[in-house]
Amino acid sequence: MTTGTVFRYDDNVDTDVIIPARYLNDPDPAALARHCMEDIDPDFAKNVRSGDIIVAGRNFGCGSSREHAPLSIKTCGVTCVIAKSFARIFYRNSINIGFPILECPEAVDGISAGDQVSVDFDSGTIRNETTGATFQATAFPPFLQNIIRHGGLLASIKAKGV
Repeated sequence: MTTGTVFRYDDNVDTDVIIPARYLNDPDPAALARHCMEDIDPDFAKNVRSGDIIVAGRNFGCGSSREHAPLSIKTCGVTCVIAKSFARIFYRNSINIGFPILECPEAVDGISAGDQVSVDFDSGTIRNETTGATFQATAFPPFLQNIIRHGGLLASIKAKGV
């Protein structure tokens, strides 16, 4: 379970605004995090706190297939993204690095910027603590929960001793 303050974005947030291409040569995740979302929200990296949550519209993470995008969000301290839908490659990249994302259009419609939101990843329950509204996303199946719990695909494989 996680609880955080919401940063809210519209449809079609692409990977070029999540982490602008001009920063991709720096392999340090902390350096990427300092520039996360700066082309759409210049103060995001200064204002985000560990545990915060991004809520967005349709097609979040569209664009290039760079794994840098979910990595920069995760490294900023964001605990999850809730969106109406995700670009498929962003979805896979997020799971591969152990970053939980949830699709729930009803939650997106019922959550505003600045709201306090709790997410139970095991059940898929999303609760807007500000309004009291509760929403149900599809919970991750156990094998994906395992990947996220271990911090990514490679770490989960190593934990199995494969």
